[in-house]
Amino acid sequence: MNKEEKFVITISRQFGTGGHEIGAEIARRLGVKLLDKQILNEVAKRAPRMEEAMEKIEARNPLWRDDFTNFYRNYMAKAEYDGAEQDQTSHELFDAQCQIIRQIASKESCVIVGRCGFYIFKDHPNALKIFIHSTKDCRKHRIAEKYGLDPRDAAAMVVDNDYSRELYTKTFTGREWTDARNYDISLDVRKFGINGAVDFLMKTIE
Repeated sequence: MNKEEKFVITISRQFGTGGHEIGAEIARRLGVKLLDKQILNEVAKRAPRMEEAMEKIEARNPLWRDDFTNFYRNYMAKAEYDGAEQDQTSHELFDAQCQIIRQIASKESCVIVGRCGFYIFKDHPNALKIFIHSTKDCRKHRIAEKYGLDPRDAAAMVVDNDYSRELYTKTFTGREWTDARNYDISLDVRKFGINGAVDFLMKTIE
């Protein structure tokens, strides 16, 4: 990646790794925009035809990806999922997000956390695609400490969020979420810590 030209850094991460914090700090150090959940707001503002669909989903569940996940869990409990049937509203939202993300990235350098950024920019000539991961035990303890949870509840959150992200990625991209071939760098944060991971990645970027 050449940071002297317009660039994109995508960060995919397992739940409980601190991937969002890593992305935010990298964006801060590089002085570029961080794109994460606010993308949904951009979709609503720039694609008026999507507002009604988004309002319906968010009224049922503020985290629309979780709503999507519950839909597919119920679906797969009844029949083997082969990709033939997919929730149209979720696909429209995903496509609208991709369009907004590409529009922003075409105008300025940015760091993108989640949102299948690795796939959206798989052919981008100046993109660095990063995957942040760690052991379930490490992530469980981090979540328990961060939110003051019982370790068993934290472990359940790790499993559930991993499932959600894996299913989301597979459905919309056809790729395996944890496949190292999707990324330029795959980093076990357990060996670095949050600050150490940022320092390591910044050296790579530099």
